[in-house]
Amino acid sequence: MAAKCAVILDCGSTNITVMAVSPTGEILASASRANEMASDPQGQPGWLIWDMEAFWERICAASREMLARLQGHEPASVAVTTWGADGAPVRADGSLTHAPIAWACPRTEPLAADFASLMDPWQAYRETGYLVIPFNTLLKLIWLRQNAPGPLDDAACWMMMAGLLNHRLCGEMSLDATGAGTTMAVNSGARTWSPRMLSLAEVTPDFFPRWCEPGEVVGELTSAAAANTGLPAGIPVVAAGHDTQFAVVGACAREGEAILSSGTWEILMLRDPNYRANQVGYKEGVLIELDAQPGLWNPQLLMMASGVLEWLRDMIYPELADRPDAYEVMVNEARQVPPGSNGVIVLPSFEPSTGPNKKYATSGTLLGLELATTRGHLYRAALEGLSCQLRQAAEVLHEATGYNIWALRVVGGGSKNPLWNQIRADVTGLPIVTTAQKEATVVGAAAFAFVGAGFYDTIVEAQEAMRAAEEVIEPSTDRSVYDEVYERYMMAPPALAEFYSRA
Repeated sequence: MAAKCAVILDCGSTNITVMAVSPTGEILASASRANEMASDPQGQPGWLIWDMEAFWERICAASREMLARLQGHEPASVAVTTWGADGAPVRADGSLTHAPIAWACPRTEPLAADFASLMDPWQAYRETGYLVIPFNTLLKLIWLRQNAPGPLDDAACWMMMAGLLNHRLCGEMSLDATGAGTTMAVNSGARTWSPRMLSLAEVTPDFFPRWCEPGEVVGELTSAAAANTGLPAGIPVVAAGHDTQFAVVGACAREGEAILSSGTWEILMLRDPNYRANQVGYKEGVLIELDAQPGLWNPQLLMMASGVLEWLRDMIYPELADRPDAYEVMVNEARQVPPGSNGVIVLPSFEPSTGPNKKYATSGTLLGLELATTRGHLYRAALEGLSCQLRQAAEVLHEATGYNIWALRVVGGGSKNPLWNQIRADVTGLPIVTTAQKEATVVGAAAFAFVGAGFYDTIVEAQEAMRAAEEVIEPSTDRSVYDEVYERYMMAPPALAEFYSRA
């Protein structure tokens, strides 16, 4: 008899990857397809949607390719993990009345800027744990109500992206808790819908389908979905949801550890047993999302990260563009530069916007350039600046939650850079924990998929079985140097702001 595995549809904005995961967390086979937003054919220039037919075709092609590579294992269950905030209204048969508005679509930006005319943003934050961000689901609902009410009036319910895909798999309508937590329409402390927030879009909680907790079986894979994906008909389709929350689970963090999911962007987050939406978090831009497990919340900060390094690679290492060892070359050059980068400072995001109209800054600043500055200086200074940003975020989370952070557990692509991990440890003064398994989101979703299939009784049992080998990077003797670097980092933005205000 073939061994069992869980199949995870890891659907990102830029890539869709289908993976088979063993009960011990091993990635057995995978296949990917590029993903992309589409222009709204019925909208203004620049408006973006998701073409669900094209989306589904990409999933099915990746699934069939993955299965062709899978040897000796039989899928026991399937689960979907994807980004939050996006969703769509659907009829009773699951057909769309309006295409999902993509998170990058600018049509809701005026609503975000004027949200205070609808509701006090601080009161909204207290209830939902969410700041007013243009991509929030609630703002899309309000936009539809004000500009195109027909799709809402004609719809039986609203499903988030994971629910739309689960419906394709099993024919059942659902909305998982982690996806709901990204809508800005949930009473996060109570882990249920907020009638007050929904009233802003003139909808009620019964406009949403069955609320599923992660690990709950949504339905069984239909014969039609089996024919399209190649997966066995009848296997359970298990609720997962928002990718961030499953990275937290898959990281297998221990008590006192914060989790850093590091990629083009970084998210620093906690698993907090208390819901604490306070003025500190509001002013500093802390989002609070529902953990994949009831009774826990994920306060978090989102920051630009490897996007800065990718920009530097493209700008100052153009000859490395197509080389697989590009970052190895960059790291080796940065190692030749002393800690502190001879005074060069990179501010990854000079103009952070927090509070009621938070925008995620992608602007940055370079300071301290000299004629002797090399590209190795710039790359090391970027690693140091990103690590200073991380230290600042850890301090904000501690102030907002009272949570004492003893170590940082780093997952994702940014965990593979050994120099960056050492600088992180030196700048923050905290041990950095990395794991051999880099696919934390997929492993976290697989833990719930195995529980839903009855393979494990609890998530804790699944985590222990799937825990990967770990490495701990301790702060080095360079820590004192980086205290001075951090002091200069913190002094630079106010000084620059004053300078520009006088210009």
